Amino acid sequence: MSKKESFLVNRLKSVGYAFKGAVLLLKTEASIKIQFVIALLLTVAGFYFKISTTEWTIQLLSIGLVMSVEGINTAIEEIADFMHPGQHKKIGFIKDIAAGAVFIASIFTIIIGLIIYMPKIF
Repeated sequence: MSKKESFLVNRLKSVGYAFKGAVLLLKTEASIKIQFVIALLLTVAGFYFKISTTEWTIQLLSIGLVMSVEGINTAIEEIADFMHPGQHKKIGFIKDIAAGAVFIASIFTIIIGLIIYMPKIF
């Protein structure tokens, strides 16, 4: 029985660490703050335009994807800076690729937003 309690306690600790990470990301990263405000605006827009359940699902998945990839990008940048604080061509390459992943997710999310909202606006 103690193994299950230990497992449960460990899972709760993991959730706590994850929550702490999300709060740190929101407190320290300007790009996530901007994305969070955009997410709030899109949530308001979703209620205003009465988007469908499917549109809500796609919108929330898209927002979650961009913000999650941004978090991974930030983690990669922090690790790279920690391991090699100075300028280095390979570190720059790694950081550019991570930023590119955020860019790709953002572009597709913008397209999804246009698909959802353009017909409702015009």
